[in-house]
Amino acid sequence: MEHLSHKRKVTVMMAIIAAMFFSSINQTIVSTAMPRIIAILGGMDHYTWVVTIYMLTSTIATVLVGKLSDIYGRKPFILTGIVLFIIGAFLSGFSKDIFQLIAYRGIQGLGAGVIMSSAFTAVGDLFAPRERGKWTGVMMAVFGFSSVIGPALGGFIVDHMSWKWVFWIFLPIGIVAFIMILTMFPKTARRESESIDYWGSIFLTLSIVPLLLGFSWAGTTYPWDSIEVISLFGAAVLFLILFVFVELRVKSPVLPMSLFRNDIVTLSNLIGFIMNAGMMGALIYLPFFVQGVKGISPTYSGYVTMPMSIAMVVISAFTGKWITKTGKYKRYALLGMPVMIAGMVMMAFMNSIGMAVASMIVFGLGLGLGMPVFSLTVQNAVKPTDLGVATASSQLFRSLGGTIGISVMGTIMATSLKNNIADKMAANGGAMDMSKLDPATAEKFQFLSGPQALLDQPKLEQVQQSLPDALQPVFNQVVELLRDALSSSLTTVFLSGAALLVVALVLVLFLREIPLRTSNKMEVSEEGKEKEAQQAAYSEGLAADPALNKA
Repeated sequence: MEHLSHKRKVTVMMAIIAAMFFSSINQTIVSTAMPRIIAILGGMDHYTWVVTIYMLTSTIATVLVGKLSDIYGRKPFILTGIVLFIIGAFLSGFSKDIFQLIAYRGIQGLGAGVIMSSAFTAVGDLFAPRERGKWTGVMMAVFGFSSVIGPALGGFIVDHMSWKWVFWIFLPIGIVAFIMILTMFPKTARRESESIDYWGSIFLTLSIVPLLLGFSWAGTTYPWDSIEVISLFGAAVLFLILFVFVELRVKSPVLPMSLFRNDIVTLSNLIGFIMNAGMMGALIYLPFFVQGVKGISPTYSGYVTMPMSIAMVVISAFTGKWITKTGKYKRYALLGMPVMIAGMVMMAFMNSIGMAVASMIVFGLGLGLGMPVFSLTVQNAVKPTDLGVATASSQLFRSLGGTIGISVMGTIMATSLKNNIADKMAANGGAMDMSKLDPATAEKFQFLSGPQALLDQPKLEQVQQSLPDALQPVFNQVVELLRDALSSSLTTVFLSGAALLVVALVLVLFLREIPLRTSNKMEVSEEGKEKEAQQAAYSEGLAADPALNKA
């Protein structure tokens, strides 16, 4: 698609941006609303699964679609992704309990994975690597813009409307995006010589699912050394070995092992994995501090997180322009990563809304500098024919990192919270003796058995108002104890995230930088040019001499 006129490219980009905005706004609008939704539906123990299942299904969809879109083109997959996302969002609004919500979010994840994989790869089809810096910045700005309005709008909806509208309000944009992709996006011919790697796809899926299930259940549902968790990890390793065995032998592998002989691709994917593990694993708990520890309503919680998104939007737009202008990218990762680490450390020690806003601004600045880099490095290092599968590999490792990070941080959070509550209860003379209270009052205090109560502020206020004046000090004491325990646990989570970002920064130092190409055609070495000339001369000889042709 690089041959299209600039006007047509911009038109196609408008359609891609519409699809991406639909997907991203439906993700960010949920962030501040989810604590309240979980409090209403119940199932605090399964909170991370609402996010984990989304990332699990999107991860699988991302890598499978990468190769398929190289064969069939991007258009049918973006359209399919939009339809799946609309279905998942529509059904999520009808959830009766946490388990239905998890299932429907899984369908949304499938759609999101297909949309994101196809959209990012389509940008690679349209523009040369040197130009992609600018458009990558624009796409990051789309994510940032949705991050600005999404959380605030999600909080407003759960405060003033039924929570179902969190999933339904932007469905019309999905229909508009579908029409735009259908009418504006060019159709590409199928590569007839390519075959579909069914066995590779199956074994890859069978290795990802038990791996992520193992990380999700370890330390929470089952102990790390339990037979269930060990069996899941063992199955993941077995299917991974089978997957590699298949990929080394099939004609058109879903994830070519040759990609990982490229040190830039391998290191960029490893950095993306570790960075997302630290970042996603920690940032998912930001609303817990704002709403749970500080008691801010979901509406205003969105305003507190907004500065991070604004900072990211502004800086990512400039970063994209700078990369396009200079052709250099490593310097922005080296600058952005330390800033992200500083922001995460600030989050670990934030004790006020002002400090929370400051830490989010710092983190957003680092995010805007560092995030646009690593998709560019991968796309710039591979042949255009491998663009889809290379982009998918990048998103696969990021998604795996985010999913595993959320699971591990969830374990850290749950363990730390349990220990902190026990320690603070012991320091305050132990748990309150419920036997001395009448059954109705004891039932009200049972609501305060865990930090989930802090996230349902209307009910928390209702319970407090229903208690007699004599029990108000006890109620306030228990609430403060829960807030202290939650705050201490969040500190542990954010510091763990910062530690992972430090590892990612060290790896960036070893990332080899090559010039960004000004065309989608790979430059050919002198040796390669000589071989091409020899092949051309040989072909001309065959055409000119029938005897040679018969031979």
